[in-house]
Amino acid sequence: MGDMLAAGLVALHHEVLLFAVVGLAIGGLDDFLVDLLFIARRCWRNVAIYARHPRMTTATLPASFRPGCIAIFIPAWRESDVIGPMLRHALACWPNDNYRIFVGLYSNDPETIEIVAPIAAGEPRIIVGINPRPGPSTKADCLNVLWQAMLAEEARIGKAFKAVVLHDAEDVVHADEIRLFDFMIDRFALVQLPVLPLPGRGTWFARAIANHYGDEFAENHGKALTVREALGASIPSAGVACAFERAILGRLFDTAHGGPFDPSSLTEDYEAGLRIANMGGRGVFVRMRDRTGALVATREYFPDSIHAAVRQKARWIVGISLAGWDRMGWHGGVAEWWMRIRDRRATMAALVLFAAYMALILWGLIAVLGALAPLSTTPLPPLITALLWFNLGLMGWRAVMRALFVGRAYGWRQGLMAIPRTFVANYIAILAARRAVFLYGKSLLGQPLSWDKTQHCFPDLKTDP
Repeated sequence: MGDMLAAGLVALHHEVLLFAVVGLAIGGLDDFLVDLLFIARRCWRNVAIYARHPRMTTATLPASFRPGCIAIFIPAWRESDVIGPMLRHALACWPNDNYRIFVGLYSNDPETIEIVAPIAAGEPRIIVGINPRPGPSTKADCLNVLWQAMLAEEARIGKAFKAVVLHDAEDVVHADEIRLFDFMIDRFALVQLPVLPLPGRGTWFARAIANHYGDEFAENHGKALTVREALGASIPSAGVACAFERAILGRLFDTAHGGPFDPSSLTEDYEAGLRIANMGGRGVFVRMRDRTGALVATREYFPDSIHAAVRQKARWIVGISLAGWDRMGWHGGVAEWWMRIRDRRATMAALVLFAAYMALILWGLIAVLGALAPLSTTPLPPLITALLWFNLGLMGWRAVMRALFVGRAYGWRQGLMAIPRTFVANYIAILAARRAVFLYGKSLLGQPLSWDKTQHCFPDLKTDP
């Protein structure tokens, strides 16, 4: 009986391990190729461009040759904790810029209305749009209400806005972003600036959960989007710190939706970026520093609990990884297909990670049983052994790259801590993928997706980093 159990466990371990090592090798090679392209591009630009020309900053940024008014959309559902300081900070950052802030509210959210009303009173740069449908609907639905408010404002002033900028109610905006958007929209249909999650607070585990977002954004907005742009693939919107050229966004308008965003989507911003690319609009990811050397980026606190992080990431996986297959399809050439595969691999990647941890648990169980009683086991096949060593090398490379990019954004201590935080990120990814599959399955059965948002907090700008 013991030999039969051992044989069964060993066979199961080998099968699970084979699936895991093959999946890890494919994903690792994918990431490794992106790393090589980034390094090659960085070296080329240092030699061919920056050796002859100084890097541009917002201090040397020329004025737009076609200046215009920027519309800023801020959808808000139950954001009474953050919307007040966010709006006051934005107004203080942009005292002389040409813009209007459109805030989307719901009639059944009196707490948020009560906070926004006195700030908007007597402030012509803030325009409030009340959603006629009770909340929560979806973020896209709220954005379409703001689109209608923008059209009404355009009719009133007799002039179209130049660009539409997306922000969330918890965003800490940068003082130079309006000028930067105004300049870049002259040349591009979509402009994405970096997002820098603020360092987490509280217990070690809470900080690890919050900071793993910083780890991922440091790599994605420090490397992956740069490579994506260099390859000529579409630049997806991150939903914040992103500007759309007004005319091309208007081409996405759907009378059934009342605006350019699809209310049935949980990642309407991502989809809008890809649809603009499908129409021939060119996007750009801009990493530029201000006169102090700080990156022009949007900062914000991200979730610091497992429950909130899983809910948020499940929403992203549903919209991008699962619904993206049938909603957005496949367009463009090889580079575009490659980037869309990378966008949609989250569910499969979580399954591979789960298999890898299961293989580790099975290995430990077999070792324990072998220590208690002699067991008849078979050695690993040569293919699995070779892939294990191959993946070990890729994991070492991946750890170094993550540490470098996180260290570049947050300092060397956070760069080193990003390595053990990978286990926290993997745990959240597995749980989020599980939740996403169930949510997507329910949507296929006719249950509409709603705004499954997380609660936020706004930093104390005098004391928080």
